[in-house]
Amino acid sequence: MLNVSTQNSQQNQQLIDTTDWNVIETEFDPTRLHHKETVFTLANGYLGVRGSFEEGYPQDSCATLIHGVYDDVKIAHTELVNCPNWLPLTVKVAGERFSMNSGEILNYERRLDLRLGLVSRDVRWRSPSGHTLDFHFQRFASLADRHVLAIRTQITSVDFEGEVTVEAGFDSEPHTQGVRHWRTINQGGVDRIIWLNSQTLHSVIQLGMVAKLVVEDDDTTAVGVENVCSSPTLATSFEFYPGKTVAVEKIVTVFTSRETELPIAAAIERLGSEPRYATLLAAHIAAWEQVWQDSDIIIGGDRQAQLSVRYNLFQLLAVTPRNDDRVSIPPKSLSGFAYSGHIFWDTEIFMLPFLTYTQPALARNLLTYRYHTLPGARRKAQEAGYQGAMFAWESAVTGDEVTPRWVPTPTGELVRIWCGDIEVHINADIAYAALHYWHTTNDDEWIRDYGGEIILDTAVFWESRVQWNQERHSYDILDVIGPDENHDRVDNNAFTNLMVQWHLQSALALWDWLKQAYPETSTQLVQKLNLTTERLHHWAEISENLFVNQDVKTGLIEQFEGFFQLEDINFADYEPRTKSLQGLLGIEATSQKQILKQPDVLMLLFLLRERYDYNTLAANWDYYNQRTDHTYGSSLGPAIHAVLACDLNQPTAAYTHFMRSALVDLEDVRLNAGEGIHAASAGGVWQAVVFGFGGIRMTQFGPVACPNLPSHWTRLKFRLQWRDEWYDFDLGVEQEAKVPSLVEETANSLVEVEI
Repeated sequence: MLNVSTQNSQQNQQLIDTTDWNVIETEFDPTRLHHKETVFTLANGYLGVRGSFEEGYPQDSCATLIHGVYDDVKIAHTELVNCPNWLPLTVKVAGERFSMNSGEILNYERRLDLRLGLVSRDVRWRSPSGHTLDFHFQRFASLADRHVLAIRTQITSVDFEGEVTVEAGFDSEPHTQGVRHWRTINQGGVDRIIWLNSQTLHSVIQLGMVAKLVVEDDDTTAVGVENVCSSPTLATSFEFYPGKTVAVEKIVTVFTSRETELPIAAAIERLGSEPRYATLLAAHIAAWEQVWQDSDIIIGGDRQAQLSVRYNLFQLLAVTPRNDDRVSIPPKSLSGFAYSGHIFWDTEIFMLPFLTYTQPALARNLLTYRYHTLPGARRKAQEAGYQGAMFAWESAVTGDEVTPRWVPTPTGELVRIWCGDIEVHINADIAYAALHYWHTTNDDEWIRDYGGEIILDTAVFWESRVQWNQERHSYDILDVIGPDENHDRVDNNAFTNLMVQWHLQSALALWDWLKQAYPETSTQLVQKLNLTTERLHHWAEISENLFVNQDVKTGLIEQFEGFFQLEDINFADYEPRTKSLQGLLGIEATSQKQILKQPDVLMLLFLLRERYDYNTLAANWDYYNQRTDHTYGSSLGPAIHAVLACDLNQPTAAYTHFMRSALVDLEDVRLNAGEGIHAASAGGVWQAVVFGFGGIRMTQFGPVACPNLPSHWTRLKFRLQWRDEWYDFDLGVEQEAKVPSLVEETANSLVEVEI
């Protein structure tokens, strides 16, 4: 659980951070090792590093993942690979190695400072021989310079007199869930510096990693290089006595051949010009301060919600690529190996709105990634017998489909995965995100150069994907998977059909605008995409005649043809449980029942809120909400349910769904946080707060708030950017809205939230 404690000491009041910015662990539990490695993940838009200990721990799951560094693998085609580990820092006390699993831990605290982007750890350790020392570790991945990583360790003797040795190196041979992807080209060391030059086995991406070891405030202590040929290590020794303190800094630079032709040379050159740890840290803190100025959310009256919201926003802000528009954010961010680092609809539908409204330049990067993968989307459409662009359900570097078609179960049985073939709603999802970005930012140049082609060529695909139903005089979209993946190979999925309808209508409106605003671009697209008058007329006809089974009186929409005929079950019959209903019943049995993995029709009503009235939402909520596996279905669902519950004026239900999403990683509510951050859920948390509790709606005059705050919230404050103007909302208190200033949010006490 998250426990709130308040400390009022003068020292704490003087800290740079003020309230609700710290995730704190006060007891180390080896059984939660992997969960906490996820929680204490750091990233800087270029790479991410899990919260493993510098000195290591048995069966830990260390990971340093760099955007775009993929390599070939069986089944999943390609995967984001675990890069050489830059963390190793070993302390030996009279020859005994400091470790969390040896000797005795007398005091322990680990802290993630969300405001400063810092992970720190304080340990009072008694060695097996009875020597007592205090260790303070601190590290960051620089947001000011994406190629710089740094660790500082401070060692203080309590009762020990003798020699302490500090060693720093790399793990040059990491594996990615048992698969090795690297070979060492060159490694070595000289004059306080070690280096490693590696290359992936198949994609031939080179990596250069260089480190130096600096004794703080002491240029006289010798630092030697050991094991130059096999495993280069930097080492230095000190004579300790009770009360003595020494601080050592490990500064690391990392480049890959994705950014520069000679990454090892670039890393060496950058390291040579780097200042000391304190200077690097100051630049890093300043960079985070700037980001938080526009993206923070302030919640009054609910410290648990405040901390958990900031945690989710931190993880999204940390992982979003800042200097690269050929990569995107995987579902587990850069914090774990699940889903192989592939890119899903998670990014566009769940993560992107937060960035579009608070960091639009970063949102643009992510959308431009999809433009660069259009050639792969066109290849996929052609191979499947369709026209236009058919985006991959799982995408990596090229945009070609990398969803595995067959996956072995633990017993060796092969299961057919259909998502890559028929979960086609991703085409409309990407178009939706692109148009939403444009409408929010007025970035006409992006829609001219990139977005227009995405939206129009995916519309071409729909024209070739629909089928005319002569008997019904309607268009069908057959054999698909909707967002609710408990049911595959269904016909006329309502989410898909109605999003296609919206997509075609929006594409036609965009085309009319493009012809007037950029006639040269429209002429080029006519030729490139074969946008004939007949084709455009056909889009209009399809959008008017797509089949949807909706009750005219009640507004209830059938999720897909035949859903209402499936078996209804009583969810309470299966409680208590610790796994999904699909996990309990099996894939086949679940597909025959009205059990939803995640909202499907309700997701549609959320995305197209302006098209549906209250009664339609209420009717569909009453039917589908109770048939959704909220606890162990998809983590994508709770945040969306929270928004819709607010729309229906059900604040208690909204808060329950919201916290289920907000705490998914901090409290491991789904028992799978050890696999990595739930990045889509993190984006959903922002949407639940802003669109749900804040009640933000877009009008022609800008965003307006119709708040529906939880009863115990006293304040909700956030910023949005809409068409180059900032809008500041301070809800729940009677004062003039103003630009939030983190400096002004100083409180009289430091609130720490323990996990």
